[in-house]
Amino acid sequence: MKKSVFILLAAFVACAGAYAGAKQQSDGQTVVKVGLMGEELRPVWSEAGRLLEKDNIKIELVTFSDYAVPNRALADGDIDLNSFQHDAFLQNEIRNQKYEITAIGNTVIFFLGVYSKKIKSLDELKDGDTVVIMNDATNGGRALKVLEAAGVFTLDPSKGNTPTPQDIVSNPKNIKIVEVDASQTWRTLDDPVVAAAVVNSNFVVDGGGVPAQDAIFIKPIDQVGDKPYINLVAARTKDKDNPVYRKVVAAFQTPEVSRVITDEAPLKGTALPAW
Repeated sequence: MKKSVFILLAAFVACAGAYAGAKQQSDGQTVVKVGLMGEELRPVWSEAGRLLEKDNIKIELVTFSDYAVPNRALADGDIDLNSFQHDAFLQNEIRNQKYEITAIGNTVIFFLGVYSKKIKSLDELKDGDTVVIMNDATNGGRALKVLEAAGVFTLDPSKGNTPTPQDIVSNPKNIKIVEVDASQTWRTLDDPVVAAAVVNSNFVVDGGGVPAQDAIFIKPIDQVGDKPYINLVAARTKDKDNPVYRKVVAAFQTPEVSRVITDEAPLKGTALPAW
């Protein structure tokens, strides 16, 4: 009897360990809360959720509006996974916030575009014009590299993927760079002083725009140089091998989800599968 009880207890503990972090409902479904930024990834995650129904796994999407929150929510256990950031952003968060968070799978890579309500091309920028970028190190650094690719100015190559405005070494038109919170970049286009802004696709979509149609410049994807900007699924490091979470990643990395990314709004023309 004691041996049987021990075996049952061991089996229970093993099962509980395998599903630690995910919540099991009374109907037997395992609920996994996934944190997103904005709404643009909701259709692809909904498709992944549909595929997971056969495994009795339910995806619950939690939307945030501030880039500082999803990793904190993950670290605090308020969500189980998040899917909003690229690797460069995650590594910067880990360095600065000491989060014990790990990437467990790639998702998409977003085009990063420049937008304007005043000019049709960056060639139309005038001497002393103002261009807005994001104020966080990784997104802001990528924005500067987009502007460099467009020929607006030249950056110090030694600064790698996280240059700052102070690393502009040649600026023929004396372009002024203003840094604001990423969520505000799209709104700055209405400011009469702002000639253009680099805006993350999710904020373009949330603002009613269509990146492929509205951008005045989109940097072509470089699969090697842009590798740090591949978006990912992140989990708490202690849960990185959780079999439920691995099933979630596997469901995302399927032809069905790839089709939604490439063929359906709002991601069509703004992102590519990156796994």
